[in-house]
Amino acid sequence: MHDDGRYDDPRVNRPERADPDPDPVSRETGHRMWSTGGQPTIRPPERDPGERREPPAVGAARPVPESYVPPPVVPSGPDGRPPNAPDGRATASVRRNAGAPSRFEAPVTGYPPPVPTQPHPGSVPVVDAVAPEAGAVAATAADAAYVSRETPTREEDDPPLAMEAMRAVQILNPSGEVTMPRPERTRVMCVANQKGGVGKTTTTVNLAVALALHGNRVLVVDLDPQGNASTGLNVPHHTGVPDVYDCLIDSVPLAEVAQEVEGIPNLWCVPATIDLAGAEIELVSVVARESRLNRAIEAYPGHFDYVFIDCPPSLGLLTVNALVAAQEVLIPIQCEYYALEGLNQLINNINLVRQHLNPKLEVSTILLTMYDRRTRLADAVEQDVRNHFGDKVLQAVIPRNVRVSEAPSYGQSVMTYDPGSRGATSYFEAAQEIAERGAKEPVSRNA
Repeated sequence: MHDDGRYDDPRVNRPERADPDPDPVSRETGHRMWSTGGQPTIRPPERDPGERREPPAVGAARPVPESYVPPPVVPSGPDGRPPNAPDGRATASVRRNAGAPSRFEAPVTGYPPPVPTQPHPGSVPVVDAVAPEAGAVAATAADAAYVSRETPTREEDDPPLAMEAMRAVQILNPSGEVTMPRPERTRVMCVANQKGGVGKTTTTVNLAVALALHGNRVLVVDLDPQGNASTGLNVPHHTGVPDVYDCLIDSVPLAEVAQEVEGIPNLWCVPATIDLAGAEIELVSVVARESRLNRAIEAYPGHFDYVFIDCPPSLGLLTVNALVAAQEVLIPIQCEYYALEGLNQLINNINLVRQHLNPKLEVSTILLTMYDRRTRLADAVEQDVRNHFGDKVLQAVIPRNVRVSEAPSYGQSVMTYDPGSRGATSYFEAAQEIAERGAKEPVSRNA
């Protein structure tokens, strides 16, 4: 016996051996087809030396010799993997987008599928990809028709400048048509909040401009001694200009004090000068001091659809005059905690005015301003206000926008300064919502 791992059988090379295959028997396997190296030994069939071998045709299957034995078949589980195979990183094989086509799916090109060929003798068999079934093709077609929610719509797919131009045209309404419904009777709205810096003047100016641009006749009464509403509407309010002080103290008719706003049709403003700061003291000794503004508005000869009264950040006689003259209260609330802290006292004062001076007064509108969506505090304040006031809170929310703050420095509202900005769009939606609510529930007030 030699040391090459085979038994030296003298009968292997004998000519009288009955078995024509002289392959030795390995001591590791005991099978005549396997050798010491562990690879199958396949002997090609004997050919005639003079026989001419023709090359196989293109695409034709190669003949398989009779002595070829296929490798053993490993049983697999339902998922196509061996039962005892480790899972590994199973999650890595999961595609993030389930709707994406599989990498083994046949491309839809119209060409015939390739002809399967037999493995070459002596080579390792390669498992080809399985063609998808009819159900898989249908699923692929359904995935192709699926539209993700991140996919932009036809409107959102437009360029940003085009969308901004469309919003600007919608807000400015160059045709002058009445696109917002007009109320059956005059709506006198008092914009009040004892906390300063919540957006009372900004809300008054922008809502008035939005309603006026869309066919409503609007009057703005600036009752704040600072005169910010007059500045935002570019109305002169320096010393010596007839203002609301003359109406309250000297009983000057409101028609002689009101000024038309330049560039905005259907909009008038009653300015306020620094003289109004002394009205708080002078009204103390005046008879019927709480209803002075109410009588001035009722004596106006013209008809307005809306009258907005911009109140000072206090609960003095000027604010009481505004509450007595109005039938609705619009409360702008900044999305911060301090704005909620003083809201309870304002509601109590409104209830006192309703009981003793103006029984028709009601809080009809709540507007959330300076909303910062990056903070959780803004969401918490919004939820608290909506849970407490319910349907009185407008769906439109005014976000923090630098264009809203820049507009007064140019003597304009944000509606005319940058009509395509987010601030202008938000105030336009708020004005439209107020107009629609007034059309459904008309205010019971004589025109």
